[in-house]
Amino acid sequence: MGVDPLGPVVIGAREIYDSVVKLTGRTEQVLRALDDHTADLKDHESRLRALEGARWPLPTLAVLVSIAALVLAFLRR
Repeated sequence: MGVDPLGPVVIGAREIYDSVVKLTGRTEQVLRALDDHTADLKDHESRLRALEGARWPLPTLAVLVSIAALVLAFLRR
């Protein structure tokens, strides 16, 4: 004689169906939230890239001004 692991618990088709419907709804909610987060991530990434692109002229400009000042200092001697 085998022992039933659920004991006297009986799960019917209706309970299984209701659970599957509930899980499907929750899965759809998670997927919609994931899509929203993915869109936010892409937006943040594009903003960061724009900020990084705008930063490079400042150090380059500083180097050019420094070189110009150095050249002028040698020319005035």
